[in-house]
Amino acid sequence: MNQPLFRHAANTMRSGSKSFDAAARLFDADTRRSVLMLYTWCRHCDDVIDNQIAGFAADAPASNSPVQRLMQLRTATQQVYQGHAMSEPAFAALQEVTVRHHIPARWPLEHLEGFAMDVRGERYHTLDDTLRYCYHVAGVVGLMMAHIMGVRDEQVLDRACDLGLAFQLTNIARDVIEDAGAGRCYLPQQWLAEQGLSIENYHAAENRAALYRVAAQLLDEAEPYYVSAMAGLPALPLRSRWAIATARDVYRAIGIKVADAGENAWNSRQHTGKAEKLALLLKGAGRAAIAPLAARSPRPDSLWQRPV
Repeated sequence: MNQPLFRHAANTMRSGSKSFDAAARLFDADTRRSVLMLYTWCRHCDDVIDNQIAGFAADAPASNSPVQRLMQLRTATQQVYQGHAMSEPAFAALQEVTVRHHIPARWPLEHLEGFAMDVRGERYHTLDDTLRYCYHVAGVVGLMMAHIMGVRDEQVLDRACDLGLAFQLTNIARDVIEDAGAGRCYLPQQWLAEQGLSIENYHAAENRAALYRVAAQLLDEAEPYYVSAMAGLPALPLRSRWAIATARDVYRAIGIKVADAGENAWNSRQHTGKAEKLALLLKGAGRAAIAPLAARSPRPDSLWQRPV
């Protein structure tokens, strides 16, 4: 067992996602290791594209373009599946987890397509366009995480994808001003237009009230995906049910904070504190315990369907 690689992965999670780090500690040791390995690769790819370190700006400008960096990520990901020895820790981590859990090569490459959408500067005219982006950056990560937990049933994988979609919709609502500073807008432009906003002015301080109405609409759209995700819990081992139920509630709580803050939602970054996380951890334990007893319900046809 490569302990230096595990320590690198654990440090990456701790610095990159405090929200998910708390929940990830609930997995059994083997599952947690694989989850951290996958997260390490995802974080690395995000940082490489944006020339960041753990989500923060690097000290020096990148020596190559985002297009070149994206090509390097794709090449290295393909080499992982070709069995090359990987010296970069993030790709060594990806290789460990993909070999161990037989994760299809399609999924990491689909995740990279989300970064390609950023590099191309894509615009999102409709909610479906936004959900397509959410699939690539988060829904497909849900699929890979579920694979790590032993899920192979396509219907359960749909629920794992739904949780990723819900997470990303929440992230978009929380980070809309921060994203605007990077020249990115993931909000449906149809919705902006309905509020009298445009891609040029939606982030202006004087438009916070109208922007909040769009963000609140996005958070409303996240709700059925959070509900759908609950139906996948019974298929997971107990410790995994606990971790995923907790992560779900932590991210959903962030969305609730954005909604409650109104047009002041972006004055500071919305997050859950330690006491809140502890309460949600205990709530997650209850959810994990009773999940197998819940009545089964079909996935609503109205929800966005992942590509298969």
